Amino acid sequence: MPTMTTSIRAAIISGLLLIVWSVATYYLSGGTSYTAFIPAGFGLLIAICGAIAINGSARRHAMHVATLVGLLGLLGGFGMGLKKVISAPDLAAYSQLFLGMVCLLFLIICVRSFIAARRGA
Repeated sequence: MPTMTTSIRAAIISGLLLIVWSVATYYLSGGTSYTAFIPAGFGLLIAICGAIAINGSARRHAMHVATLVGLLGLLGGFGMGLKKVISAPDLAAYSQLFLGMVCLLFLIICVRSFIAARRGA
């Protein structure tokens, strides 16, 4: 029977959270900019990897890909968001920071899980 580890749950929840956030910010911004769906792209990839990881044989590869996507989301979200918040804060800047924060929390969970797996715990 497939098992759901903490990192798999975190991947699915983080992915869904980013997707919901993107839809909300798209409508809050007046529905004019499709770039509001960039966090949804990261969220979709992370959630799909989490769903694939439920199958035991693909768990390691799927979670490593999800972690890589999370790292890219962290770097992109904070990298772009911090510059915008300092110069001209708007909903897009806060959306990018939200992407970075969700990906940071997801990465912390994944790294802790990888360390525990290495130790055999």
